[in-house]
Amino acid sequence: MNSLNSQQCDALRELGNIGAAHAATTLSTMLMSNIDMEVPEISVVDIAQIHEHVGDELSALVIFQITGEVSGGGYVLLHIPKNSVVRLTNAMLGMTEMDRDLTEMDESALLEIGNIMVSAFLDATATLLSIIMLPSPPSMIIDMPHAAFQSILAMQQFADIDQVVLFRTELHSDQHKITSNLFLLPNKPMLDEILRMLENLMK
Repeated sequence: MNSLNSQQCDALRELGNIGAAHAATTLSTMLMSNIDMEVPEISVVDIAQIHEHVGDELSALVIFQITGEVSGGGYVLLHIPKNSVVRLTNAMLGMTEMDRDLTEMDESALLEIGNIMVSAFLDATATLLSIIMLPSPPSMIIDMPHAAFQSILAMQQFADIDQVVLFRTELHSDQHKITSNLFLLPNKPMLDEILRMLENLMK
């Protein structure tokens, strides 16, 4: 399946918008700043072409395994370019310097923010599908996206994943626009099940 029909697109867009609303509410509370989150693009891409959708700026990739009732069903990757990482950390910690290297402080903040965003999307998915979905503790890679994705996709656990659902996300705060991509990497049975259940809900 390289493309979605209009009903599947509508169902995934609904899922993305609910997840974004959950994440924005939690991030607004944490950052003590009004955060709006949009999902302007949703697509299904072949896993081998995943790096073509993320640009070539140094980025952070936060990786979660999906656990709960669908344990082993796949992974969620959060991709955030370096400039957006710095903006997020600055907003969290009241800093202003943009032209700097990423530090352990940025990594720690990003793991926390990644956990919030991914948990929100999984909560939205789980609520819609009436199942339990939880993120594993995250791991992180900071690298150029092409190299990072090559490292990730070389892992054995990605061998049975062919398609990736891309939620392109934009966070808007009072001061900043922060771009990120949320990749849902389900194995085929999980992707088929999500689409089937979402289609039923949309009827």
